[in-house]
Amino acid sequence: MGSCSSPHLFILLLFVFFLFCDCSQKAFDSYAERFHVTNVQSLRPSTACSASKGVKQRGLTVSHRYGPCSPLGRKKVSTRQILLQDQARVKSLQSRYSNASRAFLDEKTTLPANLGVAVGILNYVVTVQLGSLKKEMTVAFDTGSDLTWVQCQPCAGGTGCYKQRDPYFNPTESTSYASIACNSLECSKLPSSTGRPASCSSSQCYYSTSYGDGSETEGFYAEDTLTISSDSIQRFRFGCGQKNKGLFGEAAGLLGLGREDLSLVSQTAQKFGKVFSYCLPSSSSDSGFLTFGPGTSSEAKFTPLLTNSDAPSFYFVNMMGILVGGKELSIPASTFSSPGTILDSGTLISRLPPAAYSELRTTFRSQLSNYTLVQPYQIFDTCYDFSQYETVDIPTIALRFSDGVDIDVSITGILYYVKASQICLAFAPNSDQEDLAIIGNRQQRTYEVVHDVASGRIGFAAGKCS
Repeated sequence: MGSCSSPHLFILLLFVFFLFCDCSQKAFDSYAERFHVTNVQSLRPSTACSASKGVKQRGLTVSHRYGPCSPLGRKKVSTRQILLQDQARVKSLQSRYSNASRAFLDEKTTLPANLGVAVGILNYVVTVQLGSLKKEMTVAFDTGSDLTWVQCQPCAGGTGCYKQRDPYFNPTESTSYASIACNSLECSKLPSSTGRPASCSSSQCYYSTSYGDGSETEGFYAEDTLTISSDSIQRFRFGCGQKNKGLFGEAAGLLGLGREDLSLVSQTAQKFGKVFSYCLPSSSSDSGFLTFGPGTSSEAKFTPLLTNSDAPSFYFVNMMGILVGGKELSIPASTFSSPGTILDSGTLISRLPPAAYSELRTTFRSQLSNYTLVQPYQIFDTCYDFSQYETVDIPTIALRFSDGVDIDVSITGILYYVKASQICLAFAPNSDQEDLAIIGNRQQRTYEVVHDVASGRIGFAAGKCS
């Protein structure tokens, strides 16, 4: 009988083995949905450029301006300085919105000249070509600004330009350069986006803009050929800066990707259909891309793009909630809708309504109760000492938007490395419920973020840059 039962016993053992494996795999998959098992050293910023290994580059290469892949060269900037600049940008975003809102309520309110968003924390740069000779210009790009500008010779007698890596643009060398007249329609469009009325200098249109962190640019409003990858844009309107100062990190200027008439997006509507996308890499040692025109990833999931009349240049989205460890937090969707949530390429750390942040922090801390909380750092109030660990288990975080779009935040969007003994939750609260919620670039990492302005939607495609 023993010999007859052995095949049956073998089959039974085999069945138990596969059942165990299947259950183990399901348990592993379930755990992976709820936690990132993370090597602590992998959170530390690298000093070597890895340039998005295995990722096919598209459009313009996006580099972190302070990272090892930057065409501007690696520049040491303290974490404290970066976070202070980020706070200045957030304040200027909030101020720009609230000032416009108050002006709407009170027509007698005079808007301050300082309407530009703080630029000191613009982390990402691309290289474009300007003029008939296609001079390379490495510029920061910003979805919160409309005016594109570069520093131009003669720099107000040689004293009006800050130090930059590229040679200053020389208009006299470009056969396609032309000034814009004071009495032109193009010149009349300047005030709403620069904050200061256009003026005249030898019958040429003259612009002047100051930003929320004290940075400034002013000069001639002009047009020339802008080349992006293999695409040439004739008669592109931009600021040819004669007097400039501020925190531009040796970039030649700024590429404005806002939604109003002055922006690159609006000026190239016929060529690119008001569609652009970017992918920001998971760390400053990698590179991403910025691309224009249709042809977005078929894997992108779209949520409606909203418009707010008090800030028509900003990209508003309908945020619905937050998930931690796979479970949605008890936050009413209305928490994010008043006054609204914007998606911003220039803000580093996402800012949440106080009630939403409190719920996130409480749940996050409860799931990391086995680790030691340490003193806060700058805007971060939830920091841990991971110096004695090789790996740590970190709960997943996802941001939920309307139309069923969930964005799984990468581990470097969840944690901010100050030092091994002080690694912090990479979110911060607004000071007031009436402040705009902001989805910063840290939380957008590795996604191709599609701005389809013409169709009124924002898309997210996961894993498009490392």
